[in-house]
Amino acid sequence: MSRPPMVAVIGRKHSGKTTLLVRLAGELGRRGYRVMSIKHGSHTFNIDPSTTDTYRHYHEGNVERVAMAAPDKFALVVRWAEELGPEEIAERYMSDADVVLCEGFKRSELPKIEIFREGAHALPLYDAGSGDGGRYLAVVTDASARTRDLVLAGVPEVIGLETEDWLRRVGDVVERDVMRRRA
Repeated sequence: MSRPPMVAVIGRKHSGKTTLLVRLAGELGRRGYRVMSIKHGSHTFNIDPSTTDTYRHYHEGNVERVAMAAPDKFALVVRWAEELGPEEIAERYMSDADVVLCEGFKRSELPKIEIFREGAHALPLYDAGSGDGGRYLAVVTDASARTRDLVLAGVPEVIGLETEDWLRRVGDVVERDVMRRRA
């Protein structure tokens, strides 16, 4: 097994991370790539209502793993004692992807694309002085030119949401800098 190329889509709460990831996944899919994703959650989740048999397998039967199989999809819920990082998850379960888009994981060592909407937050996560600044590939933003010049100086690519081709440009960044393919 090998780890596929990965990138983290990060941003503050309610900045548009999910929207960006979904649009980017669609763009890369249209380009013919096999795209997979990992969503980071800060608390537990339940994909199975308490009225189902698989819920009972997991909760009442305390099984280590339960698979849900249907004609059109498959899900595997695995009980773990310690959280795996996105790299290990991708290597174990998504090694056949052309690219894995991760939502969140801002503290990971993955290359990062931040979504920063000035209307929602005063400042981006990006900090040129932090050790994490070098992991940034791009910031997608609606920020004013002044904010871009002052706060986002040093980001390799600042992509304005006001431009018609912003999504194509983000896809090009992922192809070129993550997948190491010619955009």
